[in-house]
Amino acid sequence: MFRKTSAHFRRLTKKISRFARTERGATAVEFALIAPPFLATLLAIFEVMIFLFGQMALQNAANQAARYFLTGQAQNGNWTASDIVTRVCPAAIFNCTKMFVAVQNASSFSGASTAAPSMYNASGSLLTQPSYTYAPGAPGDVMVVQLVYPWPVVPGPLGFDLGLIQNGTLEMMGVSAFRVEPYSG
Repeated sequence: MFRKTSAHFRRLTKKISRFARTERGATAVEFALIAPPFLATLLAIFEVMIFLFGQMALQNAANQAARYFLTGQAQNGNWTASDIVTRVCPAAIFNCTKMFVAVQNASSFSGASTAAPSMYNASGSLLTQPSYTYAPGAPGDVMVVQLVYPWPVVPGPLGFDLGLIQNGTLEMMGVSAFRVEPYSG
């Protein structure tokens, strides 16, 4: 009986040591452990990259809109806020119907407000263009032009997000402050 038990333990020991030495499937197990955080990080990088590209495009559009006011084109042409958006919206990456412009003038640069205008009302609905200030300035005025856009955000894995998200969007804004050049009206 002791011999049978001893032989059984030897066979069991050999099987255990053979199992411990084998490396088949180790790569699959390691990949299964590393893949989810790696893919989540990769998705987060892509989302931030696309957001920053959109932010840069919106800032360039705000600079272009500012030039229209800076040179008096918008004032002389009696352009409305929707005219400005139509001229500057990079339609390739934005839904231009959701882009809004806020135009303000101030007495000095220190008195100019660059605070983000609210895109949503108390019930969480997207506001419309008439709720934003649109006051084209005159020669010599200090002006602030803001383009505002609700950037759609896809919730990332592992709880990643870009910031304060409301209704699945993040408020993106391009701002330009300047003094209007003397122009003939």
